[in-house]
Amino acid sequence: MMNKNKIEILAPCGSYDSVEAAVRQGADAIYIGFLQFSARAYGENFGEEQLQKAVRYCHLHGVKVHLAVNTLIADDELPQALSVAKRAYLSGVDAFIIQDLGLFSLIRESCPEIALHASTQMTVHTPAAAKLLYSLGFERVVLAREMNRSEISEIVKSCPVETEVFVHGALCMCVSGQCYLSAMIGGRSGNRGRCAQPCRLPFKVENGTGHDLSLKDNCIISELSELQKAGITSAKIEGRMKRPEYVAAAAAACRHSADSGHADENEIERLKAVFSRSGFTDGYYFGKLGREMFGTRSKEDVVSATEKVFSEIRREYKDEIASNSVDFTLTAFEGEPSMLTAECKGVRVSVEGAVPEYARNVPLSEEKVKTQLSKTGGTSFKAENITVRLGEGITLPVSSVNTMRRQALDELENIITKVPDRKFIAPKNFVSKRHERDGSMTYRASFRHCDIDDIFKACELVYVPLFSDIEDIKKLVDRGFHVAAEIPRIFFGLENKVRDKLAALRDIGVGDVYCNNIGAAAAAKEFGLTMHGGFALNIFNTRSAEFYESIGVSDSELSFELTANQINRIGGKGKKGIVGYGYLPLMIMRNCPNKNGNGCSKCGGKSIITDRKGNHFTLMCSSGCTELFNCDPLKLSDKQDQFKNIDFMSLRFTFETKEECRRIFEEYLSKKKPRGDLTRGLYFRGVE
Repeated sequence: MMNKNKIEILAPCGSYDSVEAAVRQGADAIYIGFLQFSARAYGENFGEEQLQKAVRYCHLHGVKVHLAVNTLIADDELPQALSVAKRAYLSGVDAFIIQDLGLFSLIRESCPEIALHASTQMTVHTPAAAKLLYSLGFERVVLAREMNRSEISEIVKSCPVETEVFVHGALCMCVSGQCYLSAMIGGRSGNRGRCAQPCRLPFKVENGTGHDLSLKDNCIISELSELQKAGITSAKIEGRMKRPEYVAAAAAACRHSADSGHADENEIERLKAVFSRSGFTDGYYFGKLGREMFGTRSKEDVVSATEKVFSEIRREYKDEIASNSVDFTLTAFEGEPSMLTAECKGVRVSVEGAVPEYARNVPLSEEKVKTQLSKTGGTSFKAENITVRLGEGITLPVSSVNTMRRQALDELENIITKVPDRKFIAPKNFVSKRHERDGSMTYRASFRHCDIDDIFKACELVYVPLFSDIEDIKKLVDRGFHVAAEIPRIFFGLENKVRDKLAALRDIGVGDVYCNNIGAAAAAKEFGLTMHGGFALNIFNTRSAEFYESIGVSDSELSFELTANQINRIGGKGKKGIVGYGYLPLMIMRNCPNKNGNGCSKCGGKSIITDRKGNHFTLMCSSGCTELFNCDPLKLSDKQDQFKNIDFMSLRFTFETKEECRRIFEEYLSKKKPRGDLTRGLYFRGVE
């Protein structure tokens, strides 16, 4: 584990050129993606040969390499994903950044000698989530970008897990790992690394600017000193899709801030010139949400990125840096082979040179030897201490001294960059037998209130909001409903309130909870409640389903980005379900789009945002977050028989009237063809 007194500067690299730029500008670590299974699938990324080259170069300079294998992975892709992990593992990569918990279980089993980091795609934003992941074997968690300074500090204090905070780069409007907008609109899934960034296109709330899902880039480089004091392990720069000059400028700015205790304003201004969206924001870190956080890539932003700026940055990192101090000792006596010993980082090598001869004219001097041994330019080494032991009156060709120096440095480099021997353990199996339904499919229903029609007593579970009035929940129980409390999908800073409410519900006999985040599962686990997993856990394969079963989740909804055929092949012992009806929640945001329009004082928690094609999406606010719902409801009442092995179908009601809820449920009970506007979701078209 890293020394928490020195914050790590972690730079993004989408190409080998960016690797050299990051290292030469002071990065302590880099993160990269392979050609497959990277959350930046449209980046250049690294093949096996380039990966090995990057690892060798970074390790030569004492820089760590983290490989992002941070997408959701289908069952039939798991062997290939593990093959990628194996090659990277044996190539010497220092850590894997992972979203998919099925892949996590495979890698933990097969690659025991590597650090595992929980990707920001896992939506870690509570102490309970961090503690659970640490107990399961994650060495580090990459925190959600929307967290403020006190929430970050609370996680650091909660357990020994390393923490990584984004300090510069693009901000998604949606909490990472919870965005389905690109998938639903165009079949390109952000959870699969193929986001088409539709949020950067025009979306308008009332009196908004017309780009009300687009935020400025995050920049808290000036706060590195505070983050370091708080115990943050790593300061992460976003931008694997960006050019090497951006990487160099951001790494240099972070390096200066970490070393000096303050940001250099000139470097920040240069970063703006390289890339910004109407400037930068520190709104999330300081908890100052609002219009000031919104921004787009303007003409002024584009023209500021001149070739003059890029050329200036390139000059700063064009030359190799001498980051390794080496001590030389040369011994040369007449009649014996000369010997050069070089020592660096505890590694010592010796090379033999020519046999010195008696000097007929000018003998070899100590100064001349030191001059030649000091010529390490173009390498990663610099001569620190040079000791010369020469016999009296002898000479040795300068070319021999130079050859020994080159050979010694080559040997040092090979030893320093030698890939450690690691044990790879082939898994016993990738995927267990597919799950088969036992009996008829059942229904569950989710509501945003407690005014529920008696017809829903036919559901095996009804979900109501955790923060509903206790008396209203008791009335439902008394009426004969099997109630489960739905923990908010995201609950920044509310963990203690969640715990208090879980305790109160347990006291009145409500023992079931619906969990849409690993932090929710962790909190519910503490109270011994029966946990039902939701769609936002992003269960995409059998291994992932089995992982949640292993931590006590009794049954789960599978990701609605899976196709019906993929769903029918999922294994695991616990019950499996899908979202079968509802206005699918495509985004969840901490900064409400209305803050870029009329504000949030008059909408009553519900409003509309419109895209460039005139489609209306509903926004609803609760528990400090805003959800964006699809414009058309998912309806599968007449398609239920195509899901052969699911045990239950969840009907999610949001803004329907009580009468509409009843009518829709009746359609499902009778398997009637649905009425009105609808979508079939992604179940029959899938995602990239």
